Amino acid sequence: MRPRGVLWVLIGPGVVIAAPAPSYAVDYLTPEQAQAEAFPDAQAFDSREVALSPEQVQRIEKRLGEQLRRSKWTLRIARRGGAALGIVVIDDVIGKFEKITYAVAIGNDEAIRNVEVLSYRESHGQEVRLPAWRRQFVGKTAASRLRVGDDIANISGATLSCNHVTTGVRQIAAVVQELRDAGEIQ
Repeated sequence: MRPRGVLWVLIGPGVVIAAPAPSYAVDYLTPEQAQAEAFPDAQAFDSREVALSPEQVQRIEKRLGEQLRRSKWTLRIARRGGAALGIVVIDDVIGKFEKITYAVAIGNDEAIRNVEVLSYRESHGQEVRLPAWRRQFVGKTAASRLRVGDDIANISGATLSCNHVTTGVRQIAAVVQELRDAGEIQ
């Protein structure tokens, strides 16, 4: 197994050199651009750290039928005047080997408004950035299945990225729903 980040090249009998592996990372949007795109009417975004209680984690895991990746989240609450318009959560999941940074915007109606890929670092699978694939999430809620092969289509060659981003979106929707049900966010 070769170390990641290094490309081993055979240049002759018994001669091997190491060179930096090609980089595939692409940054598409900043978090600020993603949140402004999701809530163009917002005048401000308040950042709020939340830590789910063990009971909340347990309820979410029971509802999802899977382990929650973490219990601490940062919410960016979109505001116009004093009124909350919705929430944006920036998250990272692993594609095949590298992180995919993405944003999920959820409106006050509890429906997903937008999913954006902010940074993609894999050599394959960047098709999850395609608008048609990301649009599948729009209008879905925490009550939706949000599963690849069910209500979210797979992309050949991007199966792991599709599955991991979908799992991340599903978990964010469930976390936001739990916090709303508990009255912790508007």
